[in-house]
Amino acid sequence: MSLPHAILTALLEKPSSGLELTRRFDKSIGYFWSATHQQIYRELGKLEQAGHIRALPAPVPARGQKKEYEVLPAGRAELGDWVGRTEDPKPLRSSLLLRMRAAAMVGSAGLRAELERHLALHRQQLDEYLAIEARDFPAERRRTEPDRLRHLVLRGGVDLERFWVEWLTSALTELGPAED
Repeated sequence: MSLPHAILTALLEKPSSGLELTRRFDKSIGYFWSATHQQIYRELGKLEQAGHIRALPAPVPARGQKKEYEVLPAGRAELGDWVGRTEDPKPLRSSLLLRMRAAAMVGSAGLRAELERHLALHRQQLDEYLAIEARDFPAERRRTEPDRLRHLVLRGGVDLERFWVEWLTSALTELGPAED
């Protein structure tokens, strides 16, 4: 149920076409809620049918012109209702953790290299988040509630990446040196 709400949020931030939404998902919302181009377009159609969004009138009618969407009052109300609903945390699904469990049964050949690769990826993501924080959220930019909320979302990503860096570093230490 969260993809339509992610799209409504993005459209409230800025009316956009499907392609623009896809690009924005790759740069911001996609850090914590990913969607493919096809999923976004399919969901835009459903949201339009439900009366939650509408395509903005084109300044100059043209065949094949991309549609830009905006949120209608019903979509804003749906998003507001969704924000206030209760939802239990979802169980963690991690193929890396599952592979580690399987390695206990079948041997760990190649696992250390994969853990090291994941560690490098999480360090890279952490660096990216910290750069975004420095660029977009200096102390003076966190005065309004919307800015504080956006910053808290980013801090959640920072803290999660720090967890993975620390955990993977510890796991590699506990596994001991690589065997030849």
